[in-house]
Amino acid sequence: MTSTSLLKDSPLGHDVVYPSRYDPSVLFGIERALNRRSLQTPEQWHGADIWNAYEMSWLNPKGKPVVAIARFVIPWNSPRIIESKSFKLYLNSFNDEIVSDMDALRERMAQDLGSVAGAPVDVTLLPLDALDGQNIGTLDGLCIDQLDIEIRDYTPQSGLLRCLPEAPVVTESLVSDLLKSNCPVTGQPDWGSVQVRYTGPQIDPASLLRYIVSLRRHTEFHEHCVERLYSDIMQSCRPERLLVYARYTRRGGLDINPWRSSHPDSVDEPRLARQ
Repeated sequence: MTSTSLLKDSPLGHDVVYPSRYDPSVLFGIERALNRRSLQTPEQWHGADIWNAYEMSWLNPKGKPVVAIARFVIPWNSPRIIESKSFKLYLNSFNDEIVSDMDALRERMAQDLGSVAGAPVDVTLLPLDALDGQNIGTLDGLCIDQLDIEIRDYTPQSGLLRCLPEAPVVTESLVSDLLKSNCPVTGQPDWGSVQVRYTGPQIDPASLLRYIVSLRRHTEFHEHCVERLYSDIMQSCRPERLLVYARYTRRGGLDINPWRSSHPDSVDEPRLARQ
């Protein structure tokens, strides 16, 4: 059974009425285990799914609207991801909801989201003035997109991945802005940038770029694509350490930025040009 087959009860791909009042029941969880069965994933790894919401609003006790940017961090080992359209509906259900203060809203959302994800969800609310002077950034690393190579595969081909002949052991970060996959229900494109940070035999950058582009016609959720990237690189290139991090462009006011790592680590959170 695939995760797609279980989405018949989700709002994704269906016409829905946006809730006019606060309604946590619109949230829809998708089991991570369903997709991981097809991958060679480690028993223990590290990472999170970082969501940014740019259309967050509610009413203060006097009925005056408040706006903010919200950040949500869902741990990699939560039993479920949260389907993005249901997340959008949930956030919009606060538009006409009176909330006593920002702390009360944060606590309510952490409880609702944690209940669906099956693990604690970290919630941060940022007033807009807290973002004054924020710069457009880039993912740290060597961008491989300028390689002049021929590409013929647009469905996932892990066999494209290889290390250089007699590859030395290196520590490096390779970056591409050419990541694209498609929503498994609506078929809409998901655009992103990806960082591969590793220590191990040097990966052939042309092979990595061909592999990243091979996801171009693939249908899978953001989180699942990152786990596929991680699993295929780990199995094909056998690095000692590996981190795969994708920052996707926003849709419906939400961007999703999953990362997975073989070791405890952390990631920067630059706002990219397409975010």
